[in-house]
Amino acid sequence: MSSSTRLTLHSMGFSRWLNRSVGFFVFFILDIVDFLLCFTYRTLDFFFESEWKPCYCCPPPEAKQAAAGGNRGRKMIVSEGSGEYSKVVSLTRTKIHLDEISDTLYSRPSLLAKLVKCFKKNAVECSDERSPSTKKKTLLTVNSTVVEKLQRTPRWSDCHCTFCTSWLSSSSSSLFVNVQQPKDNKAQENVVFIHGFLSSSTFWTETLFPNFSDSAKSNYRFLAVDLLGYGKSPKPNDSLYTLKEHLEMIERSVISQFRLKTFHVVAHSLGCILALALAAKHPGAIKSITLLAPPYYSVPKGVQATQYVMRKMAPKEVWPPMAFAASVASWYEHLSRTVSLVLCKNHHLLEFLTKLLTRNRMRTYLIEGFLCHTHNASWHTLHNIIFGSGSKIEAYLDHVRDNVNCDVSVFHGGRDELIPVECSYGVKRKVPRARIHIVPDKDHITIVVGRQKEFAGELELIWRRSSTT
Repeated sequence: MSSSTRLTLHSMGFSRWLNRSVGFFVFFILDIVDFLLCFTYRTLDFFFESEWKPCYCCPPPEAKQAAAGGNRGRKMIVSEGSGEYSKVVSLTRTKIHLDEISDTLYSRPSLLAKLVKCFKKNAVECSDERSPSTKKKTLLTVNSTVVEKLQRTPRWSDCHCTFCTSWLSSSSSSLFVNVQQPKDNKAQENVVFIHGFLSSSTFWTETLFPNFSDSAKSNYRFLAVDLLGYGKSPKPNDSLYTLKEHLEMIERSVISQFRLKTFHVVAHSLGCILALALAAKHPGAIKSITLLAPPYYSVPKGVQATQYVMRKMAPKEVWPPMAFAASVASWYEHLSRTVSLVLCKNHHLLEFLTKLLTRNRMRTYLIEGFLCHTHNASWHTLHNIIFGSGSKIEAYLDHVRDNVNCDVSVFHGGRDELIPVECSYGVKRKVPRARIHIVPDKDHITIVVGRQKEFAGELELIWRRSSTT
């Protein structure tokens, strides 16, 4: 081994050590800040909404008390195992099974939590010594399903602008679907576009739709959907945004509404999970699957899938910036709510400032997609779908490999810092017929934005190829 190689390895090792060391102190401080924000938001929620709102860092005894007082409002307490972690939830109109709720929502270990737990344990032991007859508190574990009406009132910390609340004026609870079809309404084939996390249908309509050829526009009907909780779609504030809820809304709002018998599907990031789940559920309807940056992590045997995926995507590191942002969004419920309060509630101001600073030379559709959601939607979607699918996506890929007879194409940016290229190679190992396209010098967003004309042509080629097989 040459001296230069040894120097490089030593430098990489030092950088990794420095990143972890700095991260240890930074995230310990964030643990404390999030802990304080918990009490701050409880107070503010009670002040604005006249009700104590439980959160996922709520200790078990308090959660039990909240559940006991909230049964009249059709709330329930969710606990796991011994009941060490618990959460009071209000379930939506869709039936929810507990295996759809990711344990990462209420089990996100931190140094502060360990210290608090140790302190409480010592306090309980001392109390037991003084009072041996004291009974241990128990928690209610729910193993049934509950149905509740859709909660339509926005929370005080959500944006109340006409765009974000446009769904409230509609009697329908369907998703918003942006449709582009031939003028004679005689499309030969359908294409469903599913956006990624913190995005909207504009990710497709502002990039690809204008760049499809005249031939494609006259033969295909394009349907770009705003997922539940995003864009112009409903944003119920008591939904758990589970995989089942998202799938049922897409089926009702797209497949059933537009009577799709067959369709191509194009999906980005989070949308890839939904696309694979749709393919597994409707194998005969899928003509082709195109995945962009699929978040598939091969989970080692014996490892808890949800926790493994969360640590891979949000490693609690301060560098690179994308990893730090993902860690804050994933590990800290109240810090992420603060970010949502500051940015999402004021997205019109941010759009105005962006146009002002760039002299109106920059289109702001990405800002619209990134900020037009609620914290409840982003928090639960992140945990219940991206992390919660860690144990499901492998089965979906197996089903696509064995039961879905269609073309599978995967695109990934060579410089994607959020979802590594290895995820796409993992899809290839599970579905050998999948075609992998690694685009150099492109990241999680520029895999489409900035090369929309080229990518539109690539999609048309995939659809033509699928039609001839």
